[in-house]
Amino acid sequence: MSDTKAIVTEFVKYAICRIAAQAIILSVPGAWPASGNANCATIQSSKPLALRERYLKIAPLSTESPIVTTVAELSTRPIRTQARQQKPTFRIRPTKGWAALNVRELWKYRDLLWILVERDTKLLYKQTALGVAWVVMQPLVAAVIFAVVFGRVARLPSDGAPYLLFVFCGLTVWTYFSQALQHAGNSLVRNANLVSKVYFPKLLLPLAQTLRGLVDFTVTLVVLLVLMAIYRVPPTFRLAVLPVFLFFMTLTATGVALWFSALSVKYRDCTHALQYFIQIWLYASPVVYPISMIPERWRPLFALNPAVGFIEGFRWAVLGHSVLNPSLLCITIVMSLVVLFSGAFFFRRAERGFADII
Repeated sequence: MSDTKAIVTEFVKYAICRIAAQAIILSVPGAWPASGNANCATIQSSKPLALRERYLKIAPLSTESPIVTTVAELSTRPIRTQARQQKPTFRIRPTKGWAALNVRELWKYRDLLWILVERDTKLLYKQTALGVAWVVMQPLVAAVIFAVVFGRVARLPSDGAPYLLFVFCGLTVWTYFSQALQHAGNSLVRNANLVSKVYFPKLLLPLAQTLRGLVDFTVTLVVLLVLMAIYRVPPTFRLAVLPVFLFFMTLTATGVALWFSALSVKYRDCTHALQYFIQIWLYASPVVYPISMIPERWRPLFALNPAVGFIEGFRWAVLGHSVLNPSLLCITIVMSLVVLFSGAFFFRRAERGFADII
């Protein structure tokens, strides 16, 4: 028992000395004399070494042992200095001056746009008793009232078409335009938490509202087709032009909404002024009266209102009765593009301060 204890003790001392000597030799070649191993070996007796080789069958360590000793090179620079020198992969900086429209960024976030459209559509009709019926009732009830007041009492002309169908045709367009303008104009204020905490193109918020209104417009268009069947107005090939007028109508609504949404962040009065602005714009547009009532010399000036072109164009596509000519239509297209691009550039200029002042 004492021999075994002595063997273990001498083996541990021998292993420690050999490992220490080998580490120094490998790290600093030539710094340890060859006699260093002998000095370590002098503390061992020959008997324990013999017993070790006989009973434990463990070979002594050599300089060719696979033990590898590495010394990690520590950097002298502090961690904070290293972090500062690392360049970020993406930098978010405010724009300066009149920034250009970043269409590529809008396309990159197109999935977010459809998510916002779906969210706003669900929130609008969530927990409502009538649901989508509200979309039909609003223009239909308004058309009946206008038909009684302006058709029966005021006896306004309708260019040979039934006045109820004439008014509902104009209200189909105007309802989409006014609802898109009202919801998109207040979109930034209603999503203040999202604007101040998350980075994304803020232009998506008003754009999502104008696209969401197309769902309501489709439902109202079905009711218009039913009224056409009731009054026996046959559909013609002119209906194929409806997407063109709808496109410019969407551009106009988006442009005006960008102006009001950017202004309402800083001036909350714009939220209340927008409602009165829409009411005044209703009677300044040919919704309850035809453009033929306007003197011909004043029609180009009247066509500066972009709503004139797409309302009369919509009536021409559905009813086939309108005095809209190519010159008035060109004025409408130009004004729609002017409103869109001016609103978009103004929105981009004011966008840098939305998160700070909203």
